[in-house]
Amino acid sequence: MAELPASARRVADALAAAGVATTIVVLEHAARTSADAAAAVGCDVGQIVKSLVFRLRDSGRPLLVLTSGANRVDEAKLGALLGEAIGRADADFVRAHTGFAIGGVAPLGHPAPLTTLVDEDLLTWDAIWAAGGHPHTVFRLTPDELLRIAAGRVVRVA
Repeated sequence: MAELPASARRVADALAAAGVATTIVVLEHAARTSADAAAAVGCDVGQIVKSLVFRLRDSGRPLLVLTSGANRVDEAKLGALLGEAIGRADADFVRAHTGFAIGGVAPLGHPAPLTTLVDEDLLTWDAIWAAGGHPHTVFRLTPDELLRIAAGRVVRVA
């Protein structure tokens, strides 16, 4: 097995500390899209957890949205839900607040807790797959494990 990149080792340590028994899988090719990840692990695109970081427009705070790979986030809906408009975050903002590069943002292992929303559609699967801290890494977990490690609020994001 290929050695884990440092960012993925950080995720593996966070998963172990959280009591999630899983293995981070190193993929031959980067899984930069949900379709890439689903094809690589042999699952439905809806089982892929997209970790999207937004910037709250007024406060400048980060927002982590964990959504099904089959869905597109309705930014206006989430802004209304939060009472503050949201906008896309640039790569530097994402790395500063998560410790990961875009394409490899894991749902845990961040430098500080993030306000997190979890797509209710992810809860319909027995197993889901999330980025493991690097574009070449993923790991399998259950929706209940995701809710526990992310400490997120379940909402309809699409």
